[in-house]
Amino acid sequence: MTAKTYSIFGAGAAGLYTAWRLLDGEAKNAAGRRKLLGKGDTLELYDWGQYDFSKRHPGTRAAGARVCTWHYENDPKNSYLELGGMRYSEWDGTPEGQGHRLVTTVIGKLGLDKDSVPFNESTNPLFFLRAKNLFLNDISSSNPAPYDVDHYGAAAQPDNGFAVVENLAVTSTSGPQTRRQWCQFFQDGRIAADTGDTSVFQKGDRLSDIGYWNLMFDQLGGEGFNYTADGNGYTSNVINWNAAVAMNANNEFTPGNEYRTLTHGYSSMFNALFDAIEKLAKTKGVRLVYQPNTRLHSILQIEGKVHYTLATRAQPNKASDRRTTDAAWMAMPPAALDLVAQATRYVEHAGLDVLNHEKVQLFLESAVLQPSYKVGMFFDEPWWLTQATYAPQITGYEITDDVLKTLAKDKFPPAWIKRIKDSKKVMEQPFASAPSFVQAVEQCVEERLSVVRERQLLKAAERNTIGPSVTDLPIRQVVYFGHNAPDPKAKKVYGILASYDDETFTSFWHELEIGVDGERRVPDSANLQTLVGPRKAPQVMVKMLRKQLAAVHFGPQSDYTAVPEPLETAYMDWSLPPFNAGYHAWAAHYNVCEVQQKIRKPSQLIDGADANIFIVGEAFSNDQAWVEGAYCTAESVLDDFFDMKPIIDDKDYPFICPC
Repeated sequence: MTAKTYSIFGAGAAGLYTAWRLLDGEAKNAAGRRKLLGKGDTLELYDWGQYDFSKRHPGTRAAGARVCTWHYENDPKNSYLELGGMRYSEWDGTPEGQGHRLVTTVIGKLGLDKDSVPFNESTNPLFFLRAKNLFLNDISSSNPAPYDVDHYGAAAQPDNGFAVVENLAVTSTSGPQTRRQWCQFFQDGRIAADTGDTSVFQKGDRLSDIGYWNLMFDQLGGEGFNYTADGNGYTSNVINWNAAVAMNANNEFTPGNEYRTLTHGYSSMFNALFDAIEKLAKTKGVRLVYQPNTRLHSILQIEGKVHYTLATRAQPNKASDRRTTDAAWMAMPPAALDLVAQATRYVEHAGLDVLNHEKVQLFLESAVLQPSYKVGMFFDEPWWLTQATYAPQITGYEITDDVLKTLAKDKFPPAWIKRIKDSKKVMEQPFASAPSFVQAVEQCVEERLSVVRERQLLKAAERNTIGPSVTDLPIRQVVYFGHNAPDPKAKKVYGILASYDDETFTSFWHELEIGVDGERRVPDSANLQTLVGPRKAPQVMVKMLRKQLAAVHFGPQSDYTAVPEPLETAYMDWSLPPFNAGYHAWAAHYNVCEVQQKIRKPSQLIDGADANIFIVGEAFSNDQAWVEGAYCTAESVLDDFFDMKPIIDDKDYPFICPC
């Protein structure tokens, strides 16, 4: 059998997952066995940046593309912040269970379960809206949010606006309940309620052909829209994207949702994936070629063979090498795909140019680019808990395996520990107050706790991280990571994501990147800060952050000096290339299920064409903005075009939407 070469362009979530599964997957038939990589074959992995994968492959920034863990003083033993993607929703392994099934599965197969910990979200977040400080539980008819919302809407929580709009078509009992049912809703979901003659949109209108912003404004009015937009923290949730998809996606962003992350940072999952790829390639006799600082420049199919050119990081717009491959995966976002297409868009060439075909271009434009911006700060004390007038109510209690180990060291009765571990009502269940937590544990062990035992329990299970706090100021969201150093001997350093924002707010910070005494010397089109890694914030940005953090935590008239000078401040501007977005959303007026099916192998959109060129990543997935989306599109390509057995049963969980 002739040796095969497979080439993957992009070493983020989708690229690494594809490489791992090509080496570790199992074929479902004879055709699949011929397509799997084996002894003598070559697997190429190209990385435009240079991720810090291991000691053998050091880099400039943490692994993970739009996931980027940043440690204090760049020391992995110290406390860390997430300046990109930062969490996942754990799946319980059951057919009816919710959550990110592939991310959960990957974490398990890589042996990272021991590192998985709760990503605690407050059930009573702090808000600073229109110069008013208030907590979610304080919002009522006697203390409304400062918005003139129709029908007393300011007396409800900000996310109520999402529910009002969603109830036009679905409810918790009448609407889609499963992932497959939601896929059907994306295609044919319609307004089911009588909206009245004053509404622009009427009963029977198809939601996929309605912009979500349009629908929200129509139903909530200007003030109702502003309250929902400001109070939910994400501008990206309320843009004019596909209303059918938005109704499903916005269920994710409500207070009290449970997520998890990894104790060494979310980027550690990609370090583990890369290690697994190297080991599998060596075991199977596959030649692994990892080439950082190299991007895909152009790609064509000529006489049945995939031809491509490469470009170096030093000269990213000039072709530096020409090669061929048997199959190519473009594990890259739409902005980077367009750069590849530009190389052949305006020149005469031989072969099939799939990226520049009109139908392919149409489908590529179905993903709306959503720029985002994150700024992290480290302090020598958690001033937001110890000094703030409006301290975020982020203290909670949750029992994990680590907590049980601590309790065992404290000589908690073994029988109690066993009962707690076996209890679904107590184990890994968040509690917002100490009394409710202690009561639940006492009911579980069927005994009253002594004062000493209660103190041991509360100390071991206390959590005082995450939040977030939400504001209409340009910082938008504040996430409290606190002291989370993997090394217990590390210096006590406390981190916050001081600004987590997207869409229009990103330009506010972009103009502060240079400071007040410098001219812009590098065009944004050539500014690859996202590949280099977190960049130190200038003093003018730091002062602006302190000023806004002071308003949120000390009141609208507070001086910026109420917030201490940070030890370190750094930012990631995800509006810059090659990503040009922190995440993506589906545009209206598209059948998103058809796009998901066809764009992953774009030659399907061209009559009579068949090219082994694939597109994978979160942008065209059923889980946009999540690592899960990247994994799912990659898995679907391998299952459907390379005859691989699915990594999990997909009967109840289609990796991408069926048409």
